[in-house]
Amino acid sequence: MSHYKIETCRLKTIRTARKMGRSKLAKMTGVSERELTILERTKGGGVVPENTLFRLAEALNIPAPILTGDLDLDASDLGPVSPTSCTSGCCG
Repeated sequence: MSHYKIETCRLKTIRTARKMGRSKLAKMTGVSERELTILERTKGGGVVPENTLFRLAEALNIPAPILTGDLDLDASDLGPVSPTSCTSGCCG
């Protein structure tokens, strides 16, 4: 299993810009709140397994390379995520 170094300041910046608490991100990714807290406070970046990187990126609705620093942050990465609409008609 591959591991990736993420820029933890980006994780926190994007999460807070998206107005997402650690508890919500934890539920969406399966990463505990405690792990997220430690990860966000790690100076110099944190190392996570590949599947965790992709779960975090998916939950934050960003490409994974933004978390690793391989892609630059864009203004659209710092705004709230627009809610996805249900296309099945079950939600009214």
